[in-house]
Amino acid sequence: MDKLKAFESFVSVATKGSLTAAAKAEGVAPAIMGRRLDALEEHLGVKLMVRTTRRITLTHEGSAFLEDCQRLLSDVSNAEASVSAGGVKAAGHLRITAPAGFGRRHVAPLVPRFYDRHPEVKISLNLSDRVVDLAAEGYDCAVRVGDLPDSSLVSVRLADNRRLCVATPEYLARRGTPQHPQELAQHDCLTLSSDASQTRGWAFRVERPEGGSEVVHVKPGGPLDCSDGQVLHDWCLGGWGIAWRSTWEVDAEIAAGRLVPVLDDFAAPPNGIYMIFPQRKHMPLRVRLWIDYLKMQYERPEFWRQGVIL
Repeated sequence: MDKLKAFESFVSVATKGSLTAAAKAEGVAPAIMGRRLDALEEHLGVKLMVRTTRRITLTHEGSAFLEDCQRLLSDVSNAEASVSAGGVKAAGHLRITAPAGFGRRHVAPLVPRFYDRHPEVKISLNLSDRVVDLAAEGYDCAVRVGDLPDSSLVSVRLADNRRLCVATPEYLARRGTPQHPQELAQHDCLTLSSDASQTRGWAFRVERPEGGSEVVHVKPGGPLDCSDGQVLHDWCLGGWGIAWRSTWEVDAEIAAGRLVPVLDDFAAPPNGIYMIFPQRKHMPLRVRLWIDYLKMQYERPEFWRQGVIL
């Protein structure tokens, strides 16, 4: 039995959910996939999955073995890429994950540009707002926005992320410009209806009477709220109120004059935009080059207003 091929087939069937889909992806008959899995289970002496005509379900042992196989195959791919062309040419499969909204705007446009520079690298981009387990799900790295929880993962700060209040010139001409966060109570504020990261409200830095400053949180209200940040952004551009958004989302509109910063003197200290990855003694060249490429792009102030450069 070719163990590596058997591991690859097992991972393919488990992730795709069927023998037929896995066989089609590899260009073989489903019966061949079935025989590989039978041989693997016989070799291990355990049942890895329960197969019926309608579905495939991993056993407890199969779920644990899947994580190990994904890590093993990733390590094999990394080993091959690290010695490709003497370690000078990036190759292999680069698996990236990023938050959906940020990823659509500021990661996805960079992927084909990076591929154009390194055509022997295959790239998979996952956009999801859930926190992806990199090691368990086989990803090389992830872009994360905001404060990072304590973790065994390694992080590289790519750029600052500030949040600020914005509104259209038309709204401010109609309703006036607030001069202090407390004045938001007299305005239509566009707020997230359900977002754990904003349960404390909008953050501002204000001066203390006894000297110095502190970060305070204000919970503004208004006639419109939504659980989707992009909708709030669109409503804000439509002149329906004041929104509290990240600079990565509104820099281009501010530069074009479509939005105006409000209460900028009270903006809270920035958090960060990070690349995180599992701690590895030997990082694959493709991952190192991808991190360097993002850092180069994100460090340019004009990137947030104009987009990527070659």
